[in-house]
Amino acid sequence: MNPNRRLFLKTIAALGAAATLPSLARAAAAAVAPFPSGAKLATSPRVSVMVSGGTITKDGQFLPAVGAAHRLHYGQRKKILLFLHASLPVDWDGAEQKLRPIFAADGYDVESVHHWSGREAIRKIEEAEAFFVSGGETFLLLRTLHETGQFEPLRARVLAGTPYNGSSAGCNIAGLHIGGTNDFPVVDVPGRAALGFFPCVFNPHHPKVGEPEYAARVNKIRNLRRVNPDEIVMGMGNGAVARLHAGRVTVEAGPVFLYDGPAPRELPLGEVPELTKLVAAEPRR
Repeated sequence: MNPNRRLFLKTIAALGAAATLPSLARAAAAAVAPFPSGAKLATSPRVSVMVSGGTITKDGQFLPAVGAAHRLHYGQRKKILLFLHASLPVDWDGAEQKLRPIFAADGYDVESVHHWSGREAIRKIEEAEAFFVSGGETFLLLRTLHETGQFEPLRARVLAGTPYNGSSAGCNIAGLHIGGTNDFPVVDVPGRAALGFFPCVFNPHHPKVGEPEYAARVNKIRNLRRVNPDEIVMGMGNGAVARLHAGRVTVEAGPVFLYDGPAPRELPLGEVPELTKLVAAEPRR
């Protein structure tokens, strides 16, 4: 028999078998959630998390609105532990060298956790005054946090009140799961459940209204929500900043877009009551 015809007949047979599945089995298969059931909100009254959509610097300095948000967020904490896991290990030293003078210009002293490993790295996390998680490849970031055993210690410290700041990929993992990332899945991950501090999924580098890419991004996120209608997506533009502090979600710098209905809404500066309400409804740790 011709190999192509044999493949065709096998495909038809498989489709026919699927069509004969009992209705209950088909219903059970359809009920499987597209995103991981393990993704859930992780909150406490002490959580203080800031996220940005990426491109937070210009000419070797933080954008003015970003710098102001840092001063608000970090307060008197001047020593910041960096997580550069969204890039390859060969790039970590260079990324640290690039970030150090940018933070230093605003009075912050930074060091990267990659200089330690194992229990020593966990100890640095447990002793840190504050965190910054940089951008890059979100899937690589999440996988490396799990492989190094740093995921749970990082989450525990933030739940205990240590300020977290994440840009781009670092923003993505602050949500419920990495569902709105623009990244290719360059590596496999144990699961897409993220740190879960915000009650939403993030989409960094979101175009502004009127930019050529805006309509395509809106359509892509609409398709995500058609498959996952209960998902709330927060689109974070370049230079945009959102913050969760003392149980309140606020926009500190725009543009920020909220997808919780048939069309996105660009949010004004100030509180986002829809997300604050979800945080308040969650049992506190």
